[in-house]
Amino acid sequence: MGNILFLLGLTLIIGPAKTALFFARRQKLKGTAAFASGILLILLRWPLIGFLVELYGLFILFGDFLGTIGGFARNIPVIGPYIANGLERVGGARRNVELPV
Repeated sequence: MGNILFLLGLTLIIGPAKTALFFARRQKLKGTAAFASGILLILLRWPLIGFLVELYGLFILFGDFLGTIGGFARNIPVIGPYIANGLERVGGARRNVELPV
């Protein structure tokens, strides 16, 4: 249910045309296929494997945003610098890359 609500929320925020273009971009097809396969596996009662496949797909789809999220997280008091450093390590410091939307 959360996956469907995520897709609906994304569609409401950026619009149906931009959502379709985002998921259909050539460099995002691998992530889109993994995300859709994860949803299908969850619906077919393989929740753990489906969740892991879906998580991989989300990382491929939205990994470019980790640097941006790290910039915002840096402003959180006390734990902000730790969150930002962790996101920069995971994302490979992809800051200032072309955003997909």
